[in-house]
Amino acid sequence: MRKSIKVLGVALVSALALTACSDDAGDGETLVVGSQDYYSNEIVAEVYAQALEDAGFTVERDFRIGQREVYLPELEAGNIDVFPEYTGNLLQYYSPDTEATAADDVYAELASALPEGLRALDQSDASDQDSFVVTSDFASEHGLTGIGDLAVVDDVTLGGNSELETRPYGPQGLESVYGVTVAFTPIEDSGGPLTVKALRDGDVQVVNIYTADPVLADGDLVVLDDPEGLLLASHVVPLASDRVTDEAADVINAVSGAMSAEDLVELNSISVTEESPAATIAADWLAEQNL
Repeated sequence: MRKSIKVLGVALVSALALTACSDDAGDGETLVVGSQDYYSNEIVAEVYAQALEDAGFTVERDFRIGQREVYLPELEAGNIDVFPEYTGNLLQYYSPDTEATAADDVYAELASALPEGLRALDQSDASDQDSFVVTSDFASEHGLTGIGDLAVVDDVTLGGNSELETRPYGPQGLESVYGVTVAFTPIEDSGGPLTVKALRDGDVQVVNIYTADPVLADGDLVVLDDPEGLLLASHVVPLASDRVTDEAADVINAVSGAMSAEDLVELNSISVTEESPAATIAADWLAEQNL
């Protein structure tokens, strides 16, 4: 009986301490963490969410919202508080004519480009940027190493999410920067299996795939060089609302500081090959990092 009373007392003290921590950390407010409709982005969002919860914050998840044109208005309206973003693409969304291309330059310019009420926390070493990809057979056949080499190839069709057609690095950017003319076919899976199948089947000749996608390690796909910087450096960066306190920002910044480019590729690989849910992948990574 005495042992039970002692255990109960310890449990009660721990519970009260946790409650106090939670109240101090979150001030009773719930932070909404969102994600794109893209498995890699959802994993990073889940890492943020679990790290915040472990620190005593109350978190609500709003995952798989869609693409930037859908979720950024929600962030600007204050309906979402934390969102994993990518520096280059986010800067280009707000400043289509930016001339910044290097990672640090992009991050610095992003700070002034964001609308009132939003701020970028620390960028991570992890990057997951757009790239233009062809099959190794197609590259060998036409002697392709860089994007500009496509200019002498006839009947090239680019495949990617429908948003790519109007983005600065889409068909218009390819033509203005590299003199490459392409047709466009929408494939709505963010460079996923449908996109890769269309490329390997020859339905399209070049596709947009994110650089942290483990499919690029298979050996039959080639990422074309981009010497002119059409595709901006895009490091993972947490986008935060004004409701994110300094304490919450410190938690998220610790995640950014710990996540490497190799980590992100590995997390994506686990999702693809083992089909593990984002919550499991995030929990395992946080445990490995002692976060």
